[in-house]
This record gives sequence, structure tokens and C-alpha cells, in this order.
Amino acid sequence: MGRENITFGGQDVTLIGTEIKVGERAPNFRGIKQDLEDYNFYEETDNKIKLISVAPSLDTKVCSQQAIEFNRIASELNDDVIIVNVTVDLPFAQKKFCSSNAIDEIQVVSDHKYLDFGGKYGFVIKEMRILSRGVVLIDRYNTVKYVEYVNEITDSVDFGKVKEEISKLK
Repeated sequence: MGRENITFGGQDVTLIGTEIKVGERAPNFRGIKQDLEDYNFYEETDNKIKLISVAPSLDTKVCSQQAIEFNRIASELNDDVIIVNVTVDLPFAQKKFCSSNAIDEIQVVSDHKYLDFGGKYGFVIKEMRILSRGVVLIDRYNTVKYVEYVNEITDSVDFGKVKEEISKLK
């Protein structure tokens, strides 16, 4: 699904950055971990199947449910699959959220400082400087295999489709 016609609460928004597409090489990106250390995507996920879960803020119902559901899904997967949740929340808020919700099966990374992920994968909402909602599935060789830009940002990702796509790569 491309990133045309993206809305937030029914209002059109503009996504900036490079739209990521199936078949492309997934770019490396840096973010900030909850301990305030730099996060390097390639180093942290080397030789793994990677699912990047993208959301605006963990402080909203749909975004928090997305992280909780992917944490549950991750607990059912083998060690060959890693799920990375990226938002622009500050690392302090992410750490508090993870602690309060027993999020311990996924990596939770902040794109607040650099917007490196958002720019390289085309998820930055120009009007708000937050990320849109979606997922990017990447094989162990860093080739993009599935992308979903959710058309209405207040809607959930298609968890069933994501699980189906992950199963194709195992």
C-alpha cells in the first residue's frame, strides 16, 4: 500500500521523506534507545527478519495497542524475527510505557532526535513532525518484503496481513 491519500482524523496530511517500496534495500537508520544511547538498525537486527512497527505516539490508544499487540506477537515468534517499534516519543516516555505495559519482547526506538527513520522510509507527517502509522517487513538480507502505510492514521495496521507476511519469510 502506497502512501497516497493519508489522513489523520479525516484531514489530509503530507508524508515527507523517501517512500519505501517492496524490493528495495532497507536503509540503515539511527535512533535513540531508552537508555539514551544511539540505536543502529543494522547492528541491532543483523541477520534477522525485521518488522518495523511505526506509530505517531505511544501516548494514544491505537499506538499503545499496536505496541502491545506486536509485543504479544513477538512472544510467539522464534529468535529469527525481531520487531522494532519506532515513534517520535522521547526515550523517557517510551521507557515508562514499556515498563507500565510489560513490553519486553520488542525493541522500542525513538526517532525524535534525528527523524532518520522517518525520512529514509517516508513516514514523517510534515504538518506535525510525527510519524505516520504503518509497518515495514524486511528479510534477513535487508530487502523490503512488505510495506503498509495506513491510510487513516487513527486506524490500526492489518495485524493478520502482517502475520501472514512474516510466515512467508520464516
